[in-house]
Amino acid sequence: MRDTPFPTAEPFSFNRSWPLRERARQFYLGCVIDRELGDVVALADEPRLGQHASGWWECALPDDRLNWSSGIYDVFGLPRDAKVTRAETIGFYTEHSRAAMERLREHAIRYRRGFTLDAEIRPTSGERRWMRLIGAPLCDGDRVVALHGLKLIL
Repeated sequence: MRDTPFPTAEPFSFNRSWPLRERARQFYLGCVIDRELGDVVALADEPRLGQHASGWWECALPDDRLNWSSGIYDVFGLPRDAKVTRAETIGFYTEHSRAAMERLREHAIRYRRGFTLDAEIRPTSGERRWMRLIGAPLCDGDRVVALHGLKLIL
């Protein structure tokens, strides 16, 4: 008999993904972000992110108003002064990636959790490419008021 009623868990690893199964498909919930994402964004050098078609984003709830750094426009191949809605932006995701992103978004809002997702997108150029989406909720008490994070071209 063990000294403890539960088996010893493996140490947490940022390289480990947690599968979520649905019929024949498998989605990965990614890793839990253990620090405020604002701290991560503050450490990121915006000009350096922009050189790699990467940047930070924020989506206010419930109106889905977007706020992007200049690098996010490059990720999707849009002019930096473009006014884009969330509804238009999700059209750049391939069907499978869009479905996974929407599930993770809903989970993040419901359970106040961060997520990562490698998503396939089709920017205005039409060429498919992969992007890492990192997101976390911004909360006011127990209520999620926005999601924010980073998008990085892989």
